Amino acid sequence: MTTTAGTTPSPRALTRQRRRVSVARFWRQYRGERAGLYGLTVLALCALLALFAPLFVGSDVSSVTDAPGRPMQSPSAGFPLGTDQFGRDLLGLVIWGSRVSLLVGLLAAVLSVAIGTLIGVTAGHFKGWYATVMMRITDWFLVMPTLVLAIALATVMSRSLTTTVVAIGVTTWPTTARLVRAQTLAVETRPYIERALALGGGHWHVMSRHVLPNVMPLVLAQTTLIISSAILAEATLAFLGLGDPTVVSWGGLLQDAREAGAVSAGDWWYLVPPGLAIAVVALAFTLCGRAVEAVLNPRLGVSR
Repeated sequence: MTTTAGTTPSPRALTRQRRRVSVARFWRQYRGERAGLYGLTVLALCALLALFAPLFVGSDVSSVTDAPGRPMQSPSAGFPLGTDQFGRDLLGLVIWGSRVSLLVGLLAAVLSVAIGTLIGVTAGHFKGWYATVMMRITDWFLVMPTLVLAIALATVMSRSLTTTVVAIGVTTWPTTARLVRAQTLAVETRPYIERALALGGGHWHVMSRHVLPNVMPLVLAQTTLIISSAILAEATLAFLGLGDPTVVSWGGLLQDAREAGAVSAGDWWYLVPPGLAIAVVALAFTLCGRAVEAVLNPRLGVSR
């Protein structure tokens, strides 16, 4: 292939062109997954709402002293989702809480996948005693209840968003490590790995240039699936009172509703909106993850 000037394009230009072709092919196949499109639409709307939340509700929405309504008002024209125990607008709180819930879920998922990918690739490449030790540690984390470990970490560390991210991230990586190691073992049996080693390629070269690009589709699909679990875990920690009390999140709103006695009083408007938001976003991420997995894994069959 030549350019208009008759010269051969540079390797970097060829790489960019191949990436553009791959992205276009991925999008064509993804559009065939109707459930994935629904999930992506919901996530796009939620992301835009969280990003522009200050324009809709303002940063003073969580203020207790300047609450605009009376405590525990039922939904009305002035307050579509009612008010909380302090008289704050629940619609504004749900919109503002999306920023924290989505951010913590995304960061925790990225941390979890990064740890799992690092351990999976290295254990699959080096094998021997290193792989044995890493897989036994992975097995230990797999058999331990993830939520119990996250609660233990969140209890001994300071209550902050960083603590929540770390508590979720360091307890949810074993599944990714197992999947990535299996894929790494499959990739390293291919002939071009042997040629790279025969030509003097070191461990870092083989893992970064040959193994990692081949496991990235799996990592991408796993990330979208873990985000939904991370959002649910963040909501659980916040509901148990282990989140940052200075920020508004969906799980924190459920915790406030429980403390205010909304369950026994039948104040459904305090419970349903944040709970429904958690369920919808978690379902949307799951739909996107399944669609990405179906597109990137040919064994699942992309066309229907």
